[in-house]
Amino acid sequence: MTSKSETSQTESPAVGKKQIILNAFVMNTPGHLAPGLWRHPRNKTDQYKKLSFWVELAQLLDKADFHAMFIADTLGPYDVYKGPENVVPALSSGAQFPVNDPLYLVPAMAAATKNLILGVTASLTYEKPYSLARRLSTVDHLSEGRVAWNIVTSYLDSAARNHGLKEQIPHDERYAIAHEYLEVLYKLWEGSFRDDAVLADRETGVYIAPDGVRKIDHKGKYFQVPGPHFCEPSPQRTPFLFQAGVSEAGNGFGGKHGEAIFVGGQTPEAVRRTVDNIRAVAAKEGRDPNHIKVLVGINIIIAATDEEAKAKREEYLKYADEEGALALFGGWTGIDLSGYSDDDDFRFVESPRVQSIVRRWSDTVPGTDNLPWTKRRIIEYLSVGGLQAKVLGSPTSVADDLERWIELADVDGFNVAHVTNPGSFEDIIELLLPELRRRGIFRSKVEKEGVTAREVFIGSKRLPEDHPGSKYKWRAGEEVPEYQRET
Repeated sequence: MTSKSETSQTESPAVGKKQIILNAFVMNTPGHLAPGLWRHPRNKTDQYKKLSFWVELAQLLDKADFHAMFIADTLGPYDVYKGPENVVPALSSGAQFPVNDPLYLVPAMAAATKNLILGVTASLTYEKPYSLARRLSTVDHLSEGRVAWNIVTSYLDSAARNHGLKEQIPHDERYAIAHEYLEVLYKLWEGSFRDDAVLADRETGVYIAPDGVRKIDHKGKYFQVPGPHFCEPSPQRTPFLFQAGVSEAGNGFGGKHGEAIFVGGQTPEAVRRTVDNIRAVAAKEGRDPNHIKVLVGINIIIAATDEEAKAKREEYLKYADEEGALALFGGWTGIDLSGYSDDDDFRFVESPRVQSIVRRWSDTVPGTDNLPWTKRRIIEYLSVGGLQAKVLGSPTSVADDLERWIELADVDGFNVAHVTNPGSFEDIIELLLPELRRRGIFRSKVEKEGVTAREVFIGSKRLPEDHPGSKYKWRAGEEVPEYQRET
């Protein structure tokens, strides 16, 4: 967690500074990354079941010119802590339990906003590509192209069991499946309908040209999909593609397919290595690395002064739920801490796995040098923004830190986690955005309203030609698809 003293900032913004992308990081649950805080007076996440909550949040962000709302998801409960398969520790705090499907929120929020991009997490591990292609095309139509898909492969044993598997598919095989899965989707979205296929001609009575649709005839190791796609082309055809894998296989997948990559880490220097790797993979795949936007997860606690921000954090901790924080830790790491005493310093316990995780924090979390990492410290750390990097202070301090991240990590922006919702976002809008705009590093207005997600992030409505999905486009005058000619 970083904090700086107040300094005078009177100079004009430097010409050519990178414009920061800001996404609001949320989840369709009462307790996303702040277990127990659902009962805080400035938190309304206990109303997550009401469309009015989501519409009002979307309108708040849209009016403030946030780029996107990024909605996380998970397909199983966190049931490791005090396990096995024990969901009770997560219940009172609502620690990502229960979780509703995020996709159904999109049409209502899109109808109530003009520019906000709606990024939705959907796992490809437990749904067939033909079905998911249809669902995502539908919401891309209804949002007029303002949908982004966060591609995940799922990682919880509880999700695997509840979807009919005895155990998870091995990690690297999940990504091998994901590569073929994306190939199927590209064929459906990009290659199944010719650009001029949909006529909707009232005079002739022809809706779709008889020669304007073709099968994809995909026959692969994991999927057999004849096609054609069951939806006419949506505004983007392929929704804008987010990806959040952090492993070597995940970075390889993101560097090939992702258009915006969500990364995590405690310091800019550590995150820079991940960013460089992603951009190197993109270049190896023949892509322009600048066509990938990299966003780091971060939690911001901001107030008028550094001292007030510190006091705000202490006030938040009064609402923290210990069991919920440890349930989240168990779900994220697979480690049950219930067998350890409250005084154990996890930097030095016998479990190499626990040591590795906690030492990573103790080595990189600013301001924690040589402090013991007990259960209490883990609970406090996770209860105000989860595993995200933490930034705390006045508008000047926070803006300084964000600029440092942009410069040192070479990221393009931030997925901003909340402690209270909408409270955290209201604070950012009131206190931080004016400072960022004064420095010339956050947009003062939306240049063009109502554009698609891909246009907002990289300036192109369709997949750019250097993206691997472009290989599957139905080109003018093409008799046989390019990818079929190659085989």
